[in-house]
Amino acid sequence: MSNSPFQFKQFAVHQNNTAMKVGTDGVLLGAWAQIDPNVFNILDIGTGTGLIALMMAQRSNAEIIDGVELNDKAYEQSVDNFERSDWGDRLFCYHASLQEFADEIDDKYDLIISNPPFYTSTYKELPEDRAMARHSESLTYSNLLSSTAKLLSEIGSCAFIIPFTEEENFIEIARENNLYIFRITRVKGRAEAPIKRSLLQFSFEEKLVITNELIIEMERHVYTDAYKYLVKEFYLKM
Repeated sequence: MSNSPFQFKQFAVHQNNTAMKVGTDGVLLGAWAQIDPNVFNILDIGTGTGLIALMMAQRSNAEIIDGVELNDKAYEQSVDNFERSDWGDRLFCYHASLQEFADEIDDKYDLIISNPPFYTSTYKELPEDRAMARHSESLTYSNLLSSTAKLLSEIGSCAFIIPFTEEENFIEIARENNLYIFRITRVKGRAEAPIKRSLLQFSFEEKLVITNELIIEMERHVYTDAYKYLVKEFYLKM
């Protein structure tokens, strides 16, 4: 089933050639990120299948939505998904590392979004391309955030989803790059479960920080109203 196109309400994501398939993290971030109504351009770092970029196209009127992807197969897959969508004229993917992209591109983006790679205890058990997508040694938080700060417009914001255990460290590295947290949502699978993920949004301006919590399920496949409300414009069965 994982090689089949994942059908959302307004687009499909073909994923047969990519290491990382459509998952909850990407959907959460794409649905949660705050988008300014006047946003002109958006960048999705490590776009993979193009899922989050496609969600940005559905949610916004941004004229330019760029992805950057290093992996050859994922790059080809994202381009294919962009071309199959209703927003192919607004979507473009660059085949490069983030560092190369940041060095070569003069544009500044109003919104930068990323579901970055992160450490996993199963790293050595994964196929090489999937491990690269999941393991933060392939893109450190320092490199991610310094490049983001370089590419972000003065009035822009950037949003990420990371493991909760990395939240404090990530916020500190962001601050070192003059990026200040203003939204935090901590995600639990169920009410009694530990916090698993942190959704974070930053800008160059220091603001009052809004913090809340999101619980996904009440029991297996029985979703909370808050989660259903967040993703209702995307999942077919919500």
